[in-house]
Amino acid sequence: MKTRILSGIRPTGNIHIGNYLGAICSWISMLDTIDECFFCIVDQHALTTTEDSKDLRKNTLTIAAAYIASGIDPIKNNIFVQSHVPAHTELSWYFSCITPMGWLSRMTQFKDKSSKNKDQTMTGLFVYPTLMAADILAYKATHVPVGEDQKQHVELTRDIAQAFNNYVGKEIFTLPEPIIKKETSRIMSLRDGLKKMSKSDISDYSRIHLLDDNDTIQLKIRKAKTDAEPISGIIADLENRPEAKNLLNLYAIFTQNNIEKVLKEFEGKLFSEVKSKLADATVNHMEPIRLKILELLNDESTLIKYLKKGAESANSLVIPHMHEIRQSLNMLL
Repeated sequence: MKTRILSGIRPTGNIHIGNYLGAICSWISMLDTIDECFFCIVDQHALTTTEDSKDLRKNTLTIAAAYIASGIDPIKNNIFVQSHVPAHTELSWYFSCITPMGWLSRMTQFKDKSSKNKDQTMTGLFVYPTLMAADILAYKATHVPVGEDQKQHVELTRDIAQAFNNYVGKEIFTLPEPIIKKETSRIMSLRDGLKKMSKSDISDYSRIHLLDDNDTIQLKIRKAKTDAEPISGIIADLENRPEAKNLLNLYAIFTQNNIEKVLKEFEGKLFSEVKSKLADATVNHMEPIRLKILELLNDESTLIKYLKKGAESANSLVIPHMHEIRQSLNMLL
């Protein structure tokens, strides 16, 4: 069976190393083992938080540039913008007609976000999972690389696929499998080791953006929250030290070492030394990517050409599938 992955990032705020390490690097590790790869900039999902639409065009181009600068070849793979493929929203509507409201109301992300301001909770946030299901199932994706916090959405996608198959009485959709790369699935905030690194965090010092210059990276790591205790060489001791665990995990990733080797390197030392070495390792890794992103953004016509090529490939794949879907619903063709 041909393997195919579909994944994407919302173009909201500044893309940061949590997005890069937790998502993009995971995708890159699969490029040689998956037959066909589709990487989307999910601009329609970004509209669920209306304040993010102001810089949507700029952020969309920046995400596309980040994909390419990180190592995703836009010629060998398909990089495209969600709104450039009409099948996403069409299929989302079909799914909304067979998805019980109870399934959507149980989604953790909806409950978390809607609880903060119920009067300002928009319908788009509630039906967000049906659009995500459409993103995946329109392409007959066999695998979906996601963070741990998105696993529930893939499980719902499988439920929706099965419900649709049952409704039409034939197997239109295969059930995709989530792929979660454990060691980098959750990159935590530099200000709170119990919170995931997020674009929406009020503190800019909680995250390192892919477009941060070297001095800014150094400053953010120096200001990162830690504790006063020296570093233990025992992994289990990190469980009650979330900030320490986060910085040591980042150092392991950027130096391509395992956590055991990192603990041995820093055992008995204070975090001033960890921060110094982590800052250097982060700068060395991220600087070439930042420079490539800027180069791509300065050549917007080429970047848009890549996105157009990706959209053409995406549309050519989903148009026949959408015909099959409409036919299964007994629609006039």
